Amino acid sequence: MAVSIARDGDIALLTVDNPPVNALSHAVRQGLWDAIAAAEADDTVRAVVIRATGRTFPAGADIREFGKPSVDPWLPAVVDRIEGCAKPVVAALHGQILGGGLEVAMGAHVRVCDPGARLGLPEVSLGILPGAGGTQRLPRLIPVDRALDMITTGKPISAAEARALGLVDAVSEPGEAVADAALAHARRLVADGTVPRPTGARPVHPAAPDLFETTRAALARTAKGRLAPLACVDAVEAATRLPLREGLAEERRLFGTLMESDQRAALIHAFLSERQVAKLPELEGVTSRPLERIGIVGGGTMGAGIAAAALLSGLPVHLVERGDDAAARARETVTGMLDGAVKRGKLDAETRAMLLSDAFATGTDYAALGTADLVVEAVFESMDAKREVFAALDAVCKPGAVLATNTSYLDVDALAATVSRPGDVLGLHFFSPAHVMRLLEVVVGRETAPDAVATGFALAKRLGKVAVRAGVCDGFIGNRVLSAYRKALDGAVLAGASPFNVDRALVDFGLAMGPYAVGDLSGLDIAWANRKRLAPTRDPRETYADFSDRLCEAGHLGRKTGRGFYVHGDGKPVPNPEVEAIVAAERAAKGIAPRPVPDAEIVARFVAATVNEGARIVGEGIARRPLDVDVTMLNGYGFPRWRGGPMHHADATGLARILADIERLAGEDAFLWRPAPLLHRLAGEGGRFADLDGG
Repeated sequence: MAVSIARDGDIALLTVDNPPVNALSHAVRQGLWDAIAAAEADDTVRAVVIRATGRTFPAGADIREFGKPSVDPWLPAVVDRIEGCAKPVVAALHGQILGGGLEVAMGAHVRVCDPGARLGLPEVSLGILPGAGGTQRLPRLIPVDRALDMITTGKPISAAEARALGLVDAVSEPGEAVADAALAHARRLVADGTVPRPTGARPVHPAAPDLFETTRAALARTAKGRLAPLACVDAVEAATRLPLREGLAEERRLFGTLMESDQRAALIHAFLSERQVAKLPELEGVTSRPLERIGIVGGGTMGAGIAAAALLSGLPVHLVERGDDAAARARETVTGMLDGAVKRGKLDAETRAMLLSDAFATGTDYAALGTADLVVEAVFESMDAKREVFAALDAVCKPGAVLATNTSYLDVDALAATVSRPGDVLGLHFFSPAHVMRLLEVVVGRETAPDAVATGFALAKRLGKVAVRAGVCDGFIGNRVLSAYRKALDGAVLAGASPFNVDRALVDFGLAMGPYAVGDLSGLDIAWANRKRLAPTRDPRETYADFSDRLCEAGHLGRKTGRGFYVHGDGKPVPNPEVEAIVAAERAAKGIAPRPVPDAEIVARFVAATVNEGARIVGEGIARRPLDVDVTMLNGYGFPRWRGGPMHHADATGLARILADIERLAGEDAFLWRPAPLLHRLAGEGGRFADLDGG
């Protein structure tokens, strides 16, 4: 039974039991509706406590019902029913009280909270707004500016902050069961003869006159292109000027509009894909290897970031460098990263000190890695250097230890062939900064053992990262797509666009940064070294744009040297005036007469190249499903989340239209713009990439 009723004297105890997170499925909604009605009809019941089993109070909607028609009783009616109960209703809150779960709690007359709970309304991250009264009741409980911030950002708050703001009425004592504290509170209400005070009957907190205008202006910058945050502002503003019933009607109207939007579908796709991406048939029933201690070889920016990520997740780390000075620098870098975590409130100073003294060690002796369960090689991108490291690891690491390379491009199979245990070798492609970026490509070689793959995914989960399985090829999923769209955009620059217009057009499309600005940030020399590595194998039919190489040859490597495509100083980067001259010289050398390239064409080139290469990668089996490409590009390459990822965006745009763009651009460069067989087939059949995500 999803909701059961028990009695403790004259208090009715309603218990939600719908594991794993007590999602508000139809059975739970119906159970709450019936239980409240039964308690209200029973003259011997004086008050009601709503509690939940397991690890959390209802943590939101049931994702299995996403996209399906609502079945009565729908959640807004259930919340209204709880709020309208003639007897006091106390909610006992623990775990993650999110979305509809918090709306249920706000329907109760009193909220008692466990000290470790987190409370929030994250619907905006799914392209919608709280649709069961959240936008109308929250500003009646807490200051309007804080309600607006919670709803437009979706960020949860702690129990202590919720108590200080007035969202909850009491926080249970440490070690005290919150259900017991709620029961005691209900007994006091009965003893005092307290009449229920519905949340909706409370006045809305006063709001500053310019609050909503200021918030909209800020969101125009920080949430550019997104519909839901601005609709959230409209809904909260409605609470300040309309009676409850009219405000709820306006909330439902706005909610319905968002539910019909492409952005809602895209964000739901992104949400569900991140939960599906680690579900691989090859890992069913496979248990990961032990993962209690890790080693890292290389203490540069990447190695130090991986070390910091592991330490923050509670994993002891031993980092090996070439010499004492390098090891000392690595320790300083990791210390700085942990200091940053303290400043951001992610770590307390005492834990930081403990991690650095007890959980983190540096040195120069590979033998210290003999007890590690997994070792990540994070030296510079040279196959010779990586072979040398792997030979040392092969000699000292214990049997069954996973040997992982953090390579961005190199052949994992070739590296595995150099050791006596190729089944233990896999790629773990972290993204910089590794202690911040969510994406981790788990690169599976020909001989990688399934339990080694499972260990890579287990590590990602432990680190709080999103893991995507990738096969072995140059660049795997993400960097291979990046290489394709950079060539397409370089072609737009040769045709007549400036790199700065390309960056601006793609930021307007929704990318966090333009690709040339990103190159400056990461260092232009990284891609330059890779281009030189691939030069001997370059197809003579390829049109090669060398203006980025000319910048590197001039010493303009990006932010690290103060100049790249942009000039970097104390303020906002500005275009490097040398770039246009370098590009113009290349156009002249190639006999290209520049023409205006509109923003729409720049975006079309970017989308077509990204989708086409994504389709090629899926068709070759490098990515198992289109959703793997979407998750990679969303979490590692700044593709706008509200567009769902390139493959979802292609489905929404129409594959025939994408194919037509490619065929048109083939007139300019037939080698670059070759349609992927999978894209060609699906477009001809009227199919979608989403049709392949279930397999």
